[in-house]
Amino acid sequence: MTTQVALVGGTGKLGQIIHAVVDELEGFEVSRVLTSSSELSELDGAGLVIDASTPQVSIDVVRAAVERGINVLVATSGWSAERIALVRPLVEAAGTGAVFIPNFSLGSVLGSALAAAAAPFFGSAEIIEAHRETKIDSPSGTAVRTAELIAAARAEHGPVSAPHADQRARGQQVGSVPIHSLRRPGVVAKQEVILSGPGESLTFTHDTTDSALAYAPGIRIAVPFARSAAGVVVGLEHMIDIGIRS
Repeated sequence: MTTQVALVGGTGKLGQIIHAVVDELEGFEVSRVLTSSSELSELDGAGLVIDASTPQVSIDVVRAAVERGINVLVATSGWSAERIALVRPLVEAAGTGAVFIPNFSLGSVLGSALAAAAAPFFGSAEIIEAHRETKIDSPSGTAVRTAELIAAARAEHGPVSAPHADQRARGQQVGSVPIHSLRRPGVVAKQEVILSGPGESLTFTHDTTDSALAYAPGIRIAVPFARSAAGVVVGLEHMIDIGIRS
């Protein structure tokens, strides 16, 4: 049986990439494409909702899908752990699934996981992320997720050292990790995680040069997973074996 997909934000750049990939997936069909201003009643009858809208609209899309008993795959940026906590009880009460993917790129997922694995060995961690000037939110969802993973990995060691964090130029702290956001033309997406300790530093850099090519493998993994997911799942790393053992 073919799963009818309602794609919200399908006319945007990410939405178009998702649409193209889903069109190639066996057992899935994009039956309706919504914009960020569409009536959410258009979700009725869908077998899966994919959200690639805006941070302002996304939470309403998730709630509307859950209320209708429809699983939802969230590709929209801006979902921190605190924001996800707002909808987790709704998902659990409805018995549906909500899958949040901060970044579909396999390289990005690996970079964040490696940084988190290394974080307990370094007392300092900072993130520099860059996106094109049209990106609405900052810091990026990927950077927020990376900082949250670093904080979780350091649970037994305490927060990282972030001197003078009260100064605006020191970035926005997430899980004690300062994040510095660049928004400029000529870049697709780039993230650097810099870990520092006595006498040394370790840097993980991920650079996206072609969104369609970078995201397609992750989308192919996430869409079938989301169709049958139960509860809240955050991150592509739960769907693949990245070979890192804690």
